[in-house]
Amino acid sequence: MERKTLTRFLIEQQRSSQALPAQLRLLLEVMARACKMISHAVGKGALGDVLGSIDRTNVQGEVQKKLDVLANEILLDANEWGGHLAALGSEEMEAIHLIPNRYPKGEYLLVYDPIDGSSNVDVDLSVGTIFSVLPAPEDAAGRAVTEADFLQPGRRQVAAGYAIYGPQTMLVLTVGTGVHAFTLDRETGTWICTQENLTIPAESREFAINMANSRHWDPAIRRYVDECIAGAQGPRAGDFNMRWTGSMVADVHRILGRGGVFIYPADGRDAVRSGKLRLMYEANPMAFLVEQAGGLATTGEIPIMDVEPTGLHQRVGVVLGSRDEVDYIASCYGDRSPDGHDREGATI
Repeated sequence: MERKTLTRFLIEQQRSSQALPAQLRLLLEVMARACKMISHAVGKGALGDVLGSIDRTNVQGEVQKKLDVLANEILLDANEWGGHLAALGSEEMEAIHLIPNRYPKGEYLLVYDPIDGSSNVDVDLSVGTIFSVLPAPEDAAGRAVTEADFLQPGRRQVAAGYAIYGPQTMLVLTVGTGVHAFTLDRETGTWICTQENLTIPAESREFAINMANSRHWDPAIRRYVDECIAGAQGPRAGDFNMRWTGSMVADVHRILGRGGVFIYPADGRDAVRSGKLRLMYEANPMAFLVEQAGGLATTGEIPIMDVEPTGLHQRVGVVLGSRDEVDYIASCYGDRSPDGHDREGATI
C-alpha cells in the first residue's frame, strides 16, 4: 500500500476537508522542515557540540541549554521569510518577534517551545518541540503586531502539534480534524503518515506526575495520588503505574498512544501558585491535541483552552489525558467536570 506523506496529507486536508488554507499549509510544511533540522542536531549530540548549557538565562529565569538557543534560531530562520506569519512568540524570548519589513506579512501567529525537556538531552532521553498556530487579527496587515494580539484563548487555535526526538523522530499534528502522526524516514528525509485519527483510551490506570513536589500539592491532587498509590485495596480498586520523564512531550506522546493522565498542577510554592507550565507554548497546544484525540485537558477548575490569557508567558496548572481519569481528578477539586458542567448536567 502506498504510504502517505505529510505533504499529501496536508494537500488532502486543504482540498477535501477545507480545513487548511494555503498559508497554513505552507506554515506547517515549514515547521516540519525546521523540526527535521532540529532532529539532526539532537541526533548529533556531543558530536555536534549541542550538549550542556550556556552562561545565560531565558525570560523564565532558567539556564539555557545550547540546544534551546540553536532550536530557537532554527525556528526563527525558517519561519520569518515565508509570508505566512505576522509574528512569532517563543518560550526562549521575552518579547514577540516581528516579521522583518523586507518580508511579506502573513495571516497567522506562531508560538512555540523550541526544546521541551531540554535537560534530558545531556542524558540521551527524549525531548521535543511544541507549537501552536493562532489567527492574526484581520487588521494586522496594516499595523505592527503587539503582544496583545497573541492573547487568545486556546479555542482559537487553528493548528497545533509537536515533534518528538526519540528512537524515532515523529511529528504529531492537528488542524482540528483529529490527530495524526508522521514518522521521519531518515533515509529519504520524508515525513510518512504512520497513525491516523489517534484516540486516547477513555480509561487508564497510569499517571505521570513529579512526586518530588508532593509536599507542595493542594488537597485535591494529594487525594488523587494517594488513592492511586493505595492500589487494589484502596478506593480506586485497582493498581496504578506512575511514569515521569521530565519532558511533557514524551509523557503526552505516551498518553496519546496508550492512555493515562499527565499532571503538573499549581501548588503551594510562590513560583508555581498559578502553575508551572506555560499556557501559550505548552498547555494550549497539548490541550488541543488531547481534546482532538478524545481526551480532556483542564487546570483542575476549567478547561485549559477556555483560559483567557493575560500574558505571553502566563503559567497554568495542567491535568490532561484519558477522559474518565481527568474527569475524576476534576471531581477531586469540587463537584464539577472539566467541560464546565456540574454532576447534574447544569452549566456552572
